[in-house]
Amino acid sequence: MHELIGDITLSILFAWVLGLLAHFSRQPLILAYLIAGFLIGPFGTGWVKSQESISVISELGLIFMLFMIGLEIDLKKIVRAGKVILFAAGGQLLGGCLLGILFFVGLGLSMGGGGKFDALYLCVACALSSTVIIVKVLYEKRELDTLPGRITLGVLVLQDIFAILFLAVQPSLDNLQIGVILLSILRVGVLVATALVLSRYVLPRLFQQIARRPELILLGALAWCFLIGEVAERLHLSREMGSLVAGVSLSTFPYALDVTAKVTTLRDFFITLFFVALGMTIPVPGLSVIGLALLIAAFTVVSRLVTTFTPLYLMKQGLRASLLPAINLAQISEFSLVVIQTGVAAGHISTATSSAASFAFVVLAVLSTFVMTKSGEITRFLIGPLKRVGLHDLDQAHPAEGSEDGAHGESRRIVILGFFRAASALLSQIERQNEALLEQLSVIDFNPLVFRTLKDRGLHVIYGDISNVDTLVHAGIGKAEIIILSVPDSLLVGANNEKLVRHVRSLNPTAKIVATADFLADVNDLYAAGADYVTVTRISDASELFSVIEAAEAGLLEEKRAEMDTQLAERREVLP
Repeated sequence: MHELIGDITLSILFAWVLGLLAHFSRQPLILAYLIAGFLIGPFGTGWVKSQESISVISELGLIFMLFMIGLEIDLKKIVRAGKVILFAAGGQLLGGCLLGILFFVGLGLSMGGGGKFDALYLCVACALSSTVIIVKVLYEKRELDTLPGRITLGVLVLQDIFAILFLAVQPSLDNLQIGVILLSILRVGVLVATALVLSRYVLPRLFQQIARRPELILLGALAWCFLIGEVAERLHLSREMGSLVAGVSLSTFPYALDVTAKVTTLRDFFITLFFVALGMTIPVPGLSVIGLALLIAAFTVVSRLVTTFTPLYLMKQGLRASLLPAINLAQISEFSLVVIQTGVAAGHISTATSSAASFAFVVLAVLSTFVMTKSGEITRFLIGPLKRVGLHDLDQAHPAEGSEDGAHGESRRIVILGFFRAASALLSQIERQNEALLEQLSVIDFNPLVFRTLKDRGLHVIYGDISNVDTLVHAGIGKAEIIILSVPDSLLVGANNEKLVRHVRSLNPTAKIVATADFLADVNDLYAAGADYVTVTRISDASELFSVIEAAEAGLLEEKRAEMDTQLAERREVLP
């Protein structure tokens, strides 16, 4: 016991020191934790030698990690997932696994001979992408709510479901018979059904009674995690599988947000321990391990681009919206390391293959973080060559009106550059108050949903990137009378409002330019760049909120709400 406490102390201390170095050098923290584990483990300094300590630390971290992954899987979002996400995820997972089996078996890895399944585990591991890395980078870039961001997150959720199904079958790989597989699935079904029934009808009443006692909510969540884990163990599954199901069953729980907030600190602690313990198991790599790791990394990137881009392109999402999710997903998941570790524990995969997968994870974690931050520039660079080899973008599939080849759109009096929620609301307002104005209006945007919806409504829309000057020239921006930039800087990709105003003003010296400012300090800069009017949305929001306060004080809040409900019912927005 004293040895275990000392080993945990070393693990946390080294994880913190190397985590600081990773933070200041802008590298993934997971990479720091793996290196920390390697340094203090049996293959490094040897300060942590006890295999029992490593095993206990790793299993505790794994249980908490899977519990939190389960909490973040929103079943309602999966049910509501559109066909684009379903087809994209299906194509990526099935295509990735098929290509993976062909590739890794071709490399000579085992697919069941002698009880080894190295090729199978690697193809599953390479089919999963890193939720931690993707969400972090997309959040920092403010792209979580963009179309490519939503597609990426939707695919991630369905990847997690796929991993759960694999973990359900994994214990039976040595005896892959239909009856054994069905029995494994039946056990998982019993576990999931039991957890869902209890979380739906029993837990809410208990948690309602202790809602004001934070320590009991935390303790209750932990008790639930370990209880379902033990039930899974009794069903001949695993505690890890049980903790995942425990998290999923709480994801639609009324107190799920509160539980997640309270467990997060513990989660971070034990996930750190898991990755440090994983680092302890990585030996000093030989040339063969490094070579296999580089092959795994290269296959992951190529297969992800092929299997993600292809279904999205075939569903007419356009080159940009098909490329960005493929770039976002091009790395190996933390969940992949979980899958690999379960294979090692079951004796299904060799240590050399496990080490190669861990090194591939590290390589891709560093590279994909850098590539994702430059995804806009990379996408713009790739679109030209893809068009030259014969792939059509939406602007080529639907030429602009008044044009033979779609290169030069028919000029309109009013042009909206970029289309997000403010522009969607503006369009609805125009429809209600002056529908004839729609005939004089044009929209430029690269969201395929916006493009198709506006086309179907008979509006003039040009598919293109507003940050590209050539797009503005080809769209006939020089002949417009009113040009509206309705997208705030926080959502613009590859440009900002000040830069756009300067470009537009240089192309059209006489147009009235309306821009949007995120901050009050930006207003004067936009006027100096050439804007004629600058909107600050929080000022109009403040006016609306003040009117709500007045209505509440006058006892007229219900009438105010009825008025708003009427307005909402009448609106027919492109982006609800």
